[in-house]
Amino acid sequence: MNRAVTRLPALVGLCLLCHGLAAPLRPAAQAASPDVADVSARAFVDRTAMWVADRVTYTVELTCKPSVEVLADDLSRDKLKLDGLEVVSVGTDRRAAPNGSTVHTYRYILTTYRVDGDTLAIAPFSVRYAIVRAGQRLEEARAAGDVQVPGAVLAFRSTLPDEPDVVTGAGIRSNRPPHARSRWLAALPSIGLGLIIVSIVPAAVAVAAAVRRTRRPRPRQSARAARKEERVSLEAVRSLDLTTVEARREAFTQLEGIVRVHLQNVCGIPGTALTPAEVPFALAPVNGKVPAELVESVLATCELARYAPAHLVPSADACRTAIEQAETIIATT
Repeated sequence: MNRAVTRLPALVGLCLLCHGLAAPLRPAAQAASPDVADVSARAFVDRTAMWVADRVTYTVELTCKPSVEVLADDLSRDKLKLDGLEVVSVGTDRRAAPNGSTVHTYRYILTTYRVDGDTLAIAPFSVRYAIVRAGQRLEEARAAGDVQVPGAVLAFRSTLPDEPDVVTGAGIRSNRPPHARSRWLAALPSIGLGLIIVSIVPAAVAVAAAVRRTRRPRPRQSARAARKEERVSLEAVRSLDLTTVEARREAFTQLEGIVRVHLQNVCGIPGTALTPAEVPFALAPVNGKVPAELVESVLATCELARYAPAHLVPSADACRTAIEQAETIIATT
């Protein structure tokens, strides 16, 4: 019993010594375990070689932990360090990852117009990031560090191998002669030429028929039917109230239309497209009985009434006189 009691303090002291030695080892072990980075970056290009004026897409992906934001200014086109390349455009995208992280994607479209170089390069660059609390703006957030974005190197040449034997071995070019064409394939050019010649004949016939239809004179309205319609129109003009200026303008407008249509339908001249001074020259070879000077006078009076100021519009008596003159023109032709 006494021996067991004397051994108990020794055992307790040994346990305390072991515990004291193991205690400082626990934080060290925890510190040795690597933490997941706040921001991880990767970059890649869609081609490894290019010629002058070709386009290459340089893509940068930044995966941020929750509440971590990158500074967009560090990803602007001006921050790229390019050797022999130029930025054409920049596109951005932002999406959420399944684990709560945020993936920022920047796509830089690059090209080159230089011919003095064998390689084209994009130098690595750093992007700063900050930890943003809820409701806090990025400008007010505490800077947490930066992440290095890898660059890329492009060859200034074709993507095909430079060695001729490699190209030949790849089967891109062959020294074998082409296969001889069959007889029916050799006859196709002659058959096609014959079909073209045969198709010209009906096409020429169709064009000639269309030309004949366009040149065929239209049958003019009979003089008796035309005079009957024109007299009805003159009676409608004569029944108008000519006391106001606007009424007289309307009367002269209708009267001018009656005379011009009469010249076109009965006399066969383009009366609707001629000026009053041109009418006598157009009527000279048509019919010597047509009072050309009277037609010119009526049309000139109608134009004056239509376009002159209100104080120069012909009077009601002048309008009635013009109506009688138009009736005389219709009756004598």
